[in-house]
Amino acid sequence: MLLRCSLTALLSIASLAPGAVKAQDESILTAEYGRQNNQSLLWGPYRPNLYFGVRPRVPNSIMAALMWAKVDNYMEVQNGFRYTCEQNEDMAGYGWDEYDTRNGGIQTIHDTQNKIDITTSFVKIPGGAHGGSWAVRIKGEPRDDAGSDLKTSIFFYVTSEPVGNVLEVVADGEHTGFAGDVTIKGQHAQLGTFQMVVTEGKGGHPTSNHATSSERPLDKTIVSTLELPQEHLWQGKQVIFAQLKAGVDQIIKDYGQDNAPPPWQTYMMRNNPGSGNVQIVQKVFEGAFEFDVLFTSGSASEDVTSEDLTAEIERNSASFHEKFIEIFAPQTPFKGDKYSTFGKSMLSNLAGGIGYFYGNQIVDRSYASEYEEENEGFWEEAAEARARNRQIEEGPYELFTSIPSRPFFPRGFLWDEGFHLMPIAEWDMDLALEVVKSWYNLMDEDGWIAREQILGAEARSKVPPEFQVQYPHYANPPTLFLVLEGFLEKLARSNGSMPAGQEKLLHESTFSNAHLTNPELGTQYLHNLYPLLRRQFLWFKSTQFGDIKSYDREAFSTKEAYRWRGRTVPHILTSGLDDYPRAQTPHPGELHVDLMSWVGLMAKVLLKIAGVVGASEDVYEYSKVLNAIEHNLKDLHWSEKDGAYCDATIDDFEEHVLVCHKGYISLFPFILGLLKPDDPTLGKTVDLLSDPEELWSPYGIRSLSKKDEFYETAENYWRSPVWININFLALQQLLNVAQQEGPFQAKAKKTYTSLRKNLVENIYDNWKTTGFAWEQYNPDTGKGQRTQHFTGWTSLVVKIMAMPDLDSDADNHVRDEL
Repeated sequence: MLLRCSLTALLSIASLAPGAVKAQDESILTAEYGRQNNQSLLWGPYRPNLYFGVRPRVPNSIMAALMWAKVDNYMEVQNGFRYTCEQNEDMAGYGWDEYDTRNGGIQTIHDTQNKIDITTSFVKIPGGAHGGSWAVRIKGEPRDDAGSDLKTSIFFYVTSEPVGNVLEVVADGEHTGFAGDVTIKGQHAQLGTFQMVVTEGKGGHPTSNHATSSERPLDKTIVSTLELPQEHLWQGKQVIFAQLKAGVDQIIKDYGQDNAPPPWQTYMMRNNPGSGNVQIVQKVFEGAFEFDVLFTSGSASEDVTSEDLTAEIERNSASFHEKFIEIFAPQTPFKGDKYSTFGKSMLSNLAGGIGYFYGNQIVDRSYASEYEEENEGFWEEAAEARARNRQIEEGPYELFTSIPSRPFFPRGFLWDEGFHLMPIAEWDMDLALEVVKSWYNLMDEDGWIAREQILGAEARSKVPPEFQVQYPHYANPPTLFLVLEGFLEKLARSNGSMPAGQEKLLHESTFSNAHLTNPELGTQYLHNLYPLLRRQFLWFKSTQFGDIKSYDREAFSTKEAYRWRGRTVPHILTSGLDDYPRAQTPHPGELHVDLMSWVGLMAKVLLKIAGVVGASEDVYEYSKVLNAIEHNLKDLHWSEKDGAYCDATIDDFEEHVLVCHKGYISLFPFILGLLKPDDPTLGKTVDLLSDPEELWSPYGIRSLSKKDEFYETAENYWRSPVWININFLALQQLLNVAQQEGPFQAKAKKTYTSLRKNLVENIYDNWKTTGFAWEQYNPDTGKGQRTQHFTGWTSLVVKIMAMPDLDSDADNHVRDEL
């Protein structure tokens, strides 16, 4: 508690007279806040690619992970080991039921193939340096179809890097195993001294009459100590398999294949505790079980106990539920308990998907002339340049980020991250700003951030080689500006005070809103980030520009037009909309309406930030760009005939023509807030998205019009399915229009109400039926499809449920920010 109280006092003093705080005081405040905030966020389950994996936000550090398998029979055991999150592993759902990044939470894993439900209850305990201590309770409960004699083998895998940092088992057990607790001690340059206790725990153990029973006692805890090269440490499953194989080989050698013991005894490691950089702890249980892992920092005043863990689980759970109701209480018609449980799961899995990644990335910095994409047939030339394989490894880099999906996309995606952070910013603005800062720390000197962060060998193991290389002329939607826009709005409203209705959370969550409750801290953050934001903006303008002058296009401005680089015939992966249909023969004269809209959003947000940080000359520049983009959207992209915004290209006569594939790209000027409430094109855009013969479906807005020739064709990735990120942006702007006087207010209100209801009910129904959130939803059936456990931007549903119900008189006064 000392950590929390000291920061509370620090911020209280600084906020007494915000205008009087001197620059030196601001620097001290910022530095002290940064130090304590890092302590609060240092440890966590930051290996989201694993069912449970803990590490600190420190390169080359301590890592721990969980693995288990059902060992009832030889037929099933080899395919039953669970370690990395995978699709199609016969899970009836898994993930965090409640989770706060600063405190911890509770995760349940419903493993139907292994017939067991695993619960991991993780807590962080402040005290001392090095991020304090932490603990986790691992509990197993046989499922209804398992039987009480279910045999489960559990492994807790601990590593220390770099080589030379030693983990040592306090060897007070017998040579065949440990009858009680196992204590591992260690020291690390950044983490100091520490100890990790794996308790004996509770639960029965299977028996065996085989001759090996004295050599491999099933009621003991086994510890295997290894010294491995650093590049092998992350490969926990392979390492454990190698140890088990050695045990199996010894069994065959000693007893022969026809006289093997039962599998729960065969698949046991040999007990060899000692000093090394890997410690593997194995327990074998029959029926239900429970044990704790208690990590105590050497700087803490007292060792963590199981009683401490129990108390923290209860305290954190109560705090989480109270805070959720304060911030995300579902509004009519979603006020039932089932929606609250659903919302807590969505938020918790989003936050529980935050990870820390460290390592090299692969980049092609050849700057080949073909990458300029200036000639007709440029995509073929670019493919030839890529085939020359000029990539190199760069780094190492570190990134603190949430992820789209633990089994399928366990890494950082720039396009996704802004959407991830929108709910997180409501829950913990300071955490969201920490993630934003981490992303901008990756920026190169030109202003480029790689759109996909594949840092290190572990991350690359999930990505096919052809998708690993990053190119510094490839952009991605700058969605982090959506988060900064929300931060600016909150900062202006807070004026140094806690947002309405959240005052009582101050003492429990000091770090969550320090940048809002203290204007100096918030303003200093923007001062520090602004040069990077501007650099990124100028990079977009210099690398993704579109050609107006060469084709005698008529437009308000000759400068504001944009084209995604990285185009092929079927794809523009850089746009985030992958296979969405564009001009069917790519052309260097193409213009993309979604990209112009993104640059317009950047100019709009930078205009506000420049005002806050006092960059008056830049204010004029952004204002001029924004005005030009608002005009050029209509001059270059609006089709009166189609009643939609469209991409543009150059025809066979070298003339500017519009290519109208009505769908998500047609909505971008609207959903990014670039249209005035009385703009006639806004009314037609609302008509388009609410038309059942075009984009409207009972489950959300389709990605492509039903009337389009490419609807549901080829990959059908962005050619019909309902995506929650775009639907959320549409819903946000519909609410904005519905709350302002204007000609389209009534239409927006009606559309908003129906769309909100359709989205929530369908996502909830799929979650209830399958146990998962999904990457996208079928517009004809509503069924979740593609990637399961997609708790990235699909988790925006928690914000959707908390949005006001405009049809309810009781809620008409609610005007909470989105």
